[in-house]
Amino acid sequence: MSDFWPEGYRCAIFLSFDYDASSAEMWKTPHDLVAQSRGRFAPKVAIPRLLDLLDKLGIKATFFTPGWTVDHYPESVEEIISRGHEVAGHGYIHERMNELSAEGEEGVFNRMMEAFERIGVKPVGYRAPYWIVTTRTLNHLRRLGFKYSSNFMDDDMPYILDEEHGIVELPVEWMLDDWPQFELQRKAPEEVYRLWKPELEGIYELGRYAALTCHPQCIGRISRLKMLEKLLREFLDRDDVWFPTGRELSEWVRRRLSAS
Repeated sequence: MSDFWPEGYRCAIFLSFDYDASSAEMWKTPHDLVAQSRGRFAPKVAIPRLLDLLDKLGIKATFFTPGWTVDHYPESVEEIISRGHEVAGHGYIHERMNELSAEGEEGVFNRMMEAFERIGVKPVGYRAPYWIVTTRTLNHLRRLGFKYSSNFMDDDMPYILDEEHGIVELPVEWMLDDWPQFELQRKAPEEVYRLWKPELEGIYELGRYAALTCHPQCIGRISRLKMLEKLLREFLDRDDVWFPTGRELSEWVRRRLSAS
């Protein structure tokens, strides 16, 4: 599949961050002040660290950001944009869409878009909180003009999710998500490195695609961030690994598959 990618590239690694801040805690446990404080580690500490690291590595990433985060930390989101990164949709307050009525889900999408409008951004990508997508979700992506989704787990190559509306799917995988590894299973950084490295090596050998999904308040802890830097540097050193944003990747996929 290496001939699928832009000239000079053998495979693609989609580096993304779910910038939840305290949105999930505000949705689930609005009276738990300590849980909320863990989310605040993202804007206070992790985001500045991440942005400096990405600058150092020369990688542009995508930050899937709830509208709640946009409303409560607009300066932080604007700093992400000013550094050349993409911000994309991630619900409003990290809601589980399968717990909402049809009207409730529509309201979430509308609130999310209004939050982005307040900072002058129209997101083109969408990742559902918890990767929970209902039968109604695609209709909202079509209605609001989204160009790509990053939710499904049925491939290790991007594909066209909705040909009529040109919506591209950038698949994901729980194994390559930092949250279950670090926050649920409490693995050490070297354990996660040993999990992620062989998968990315295999993707490289096959000339395919992988999505790394990270959360600033999780990966931003310094030992974990050093592990991520080590991993990224190893693939950057190969010179033929593409690190696109979601927007860049979806645009390429749409053109590539439309031409084939």
